[in-house]
Amino acid sequence: MKQTTIAHPVEMVGIGLHKGNPVTLKLEPLEADHGIEFYRKDVGLLVALKPDNVVDTQMATVIGKGEHFISTIEHLLSAVYAYGIDNLRITVDADEVPVVDGSSASFCMLLDEAKIKKLDKNKRIIRILKEIEVRDGDKFVKLMPSNEVTFDFTIHFEHPAIKEQSFKLALTKDNYKSEIAGARTFGFAHEIQYLQSKNLALGASLDNAIGLDDKKVLNAEGLRFPDEFVRHKILDAIGDMSLLGMNFLGSYEAFAGSHALNHNLTKALLADPDSYEIVEISEAKDMEFEKVYA
Repeated sequence: MKQTTIAHPVEMVGIGLHKGNPVTLKLEPLEADHGIEFYRKDVGLLVALKPDNVVDTQMATVIGKGEHFISTIEHLLSAVYAYGIDNLRITVDADEVPVVDGSSASFCMLLDEAKIKKLDKNKRIIRILKEIEVRDGDKFVKLMPSNEVTFDFTIHFEHPAIKEQSFKLALTKDNYKSEIAGARTFGFAHEIQYLQSKNLALGASLDNAIGLDDKKVLNAEGLRFPDEFVRHKILDAIGDMSLLGMNFLGSYEAFAGSHALNHNLTKALLADPDSYEIVEISEAKDMEFEKVYA
């Protein structure tokens, strides 16, 4: 199985979640062994995709260097990861990736337009060898050895529209597109009002998020899935796990996971050399993994 990039550059314009300003996003191909990198052209910032470059996880996954950063990268990275793309330059002209409709469906459409191109080097993946877990009280995220790639997530909110939801995804590109990509981010009206008073979430609206008051969903069209909330948490988790720098073979499980816990999980895994191995996919025995990213 070969490394991949995109065949053609593609571009889109959307609104940034926090500043509410238009952002131009461009995806460009890179050669083998370059990995995934972000470039913020308004300030000349180039940032490689790795845990050490994460500078904030409070409201989104944010990477940066010095005084400059790029925020809300997880939805785009979720789609890139699900498509198994190994090498890619992501360029923006502002400090955040467009939120689009709050899901990753538009990014999937962009990648479909760009098309996938195979390169001349074998694909490398991280194979999970032992369980790694990060906890915060009763909240946890963990990675476990497995011969398949799964994301198993449970959430619990004291809200009548959410309550407890669980979903398990056997990751393939097709499963991702049909079961996960359309799930939108969500927020509570009182939180949005507070954030906007602090000049944050200025681009948030019912066009790019599920809004909730104390009792119900505020979007007139309702939900895309009965359990859209937990599906979006899986979308986020896939994007956050892309910070490992390559796809992994194993199982992810979480209860009430967050960007912060996911970030700590990637750091914990990479800090323990006995917990993983890097495998080059070149032999017939690796065909099972190849099915995931075919």
